[in-house]
Amino acid sequence: MLEVRHLSKTYADGTKALKDVSFSVPDGEFLVVIGLSGSGKSTMLRCINRLIDPTEGEILWDGVDLAQLKGEDLRKARRKIGMIFQHFNLVKRSSVLKNVLAGRLGYTPSWNSLIGRFSAEDKIKAFEAIKRLGIEDQIYKRASELSGGQQQRVGVARALMQDPEMILADEPVASLDPVLAHSIMQYLELLNQEDKITMVCSLHYLDLVQRYATRVIGLKDGVLVYEGSKADIRAMTDEQFKDIYGQDAERVGGGLEGDLGVKVGGAA
Repeated sequence: MLEVRHLSKTYADGTKALKDVSFSVPDGEFLVVIGLSGSGKSTMLRCINRLIDPTEGEILWDGVDLAQLKGEDLRKARRKIGMIFQHFNLVKRSSVLKNVLAGRLGYTPSWNSLIGRFSAEDKIKAFEAIKRLGIEDQIYKRASELSGGQQQRVGVARALMQDPEMILADEPVASLDPVLAHSIMQYLELLNQEDKITMVCSLHYLDLVQRYATRVIGLKDGVLVYEGSKADIRAMTDEQFKDIYGQDAERVGGGLEGDLGVKVGGAA
């Protein structure tokens, strides 16, 4: 169980990215976070994984406050939290295999991790993860040679190498076309359903939200303004929609049952 309590984040320039955000995520849930760019989605995910430090609040995971952990205790806790990024965050000059093996760094002695030395067991595990993501024919290629969809599969395989109990996915399909977006989301759904990995995923398009989420929260200007189930998001009213995306936002695509984006100020 993940419990976020009164989470706030103020950056050094005074920007208040999160304001007293509270919610919980039961084990095995596929929670999707929605909201416009700048609403605080990425900041929230990065606070949960302690890539950035929250200003205030608690991040309780199985009763342990991640916000208070430091050093080796934090390193051990983060082993079980995979992270998938919008722009993949791969070492472009390195091979697919080496990028995937990087997911084992939290389990590797410091000296070995510095020189990129991994055990035979880790290498077998990496081959299995790469095969599971359907990119075994790319294993020795540089990441820079891959398409966007293939690079994100590498990112998913890297997260899988951590044996994660939870994966945080920060706009994982924002830079992909609709077909590739669904293929990546289907892999995340598979990990959620078959491996029982808790998913916390930020998304922009509501058709993807409807298809993959078991529950949804919405952020606007750093404030939690919406919380609902899959059924609730399908029945979302115009008023609720505008509470999240603003009064100038319009639904694109003819309704919640079809492909749906958000248009603000004339741009999709």
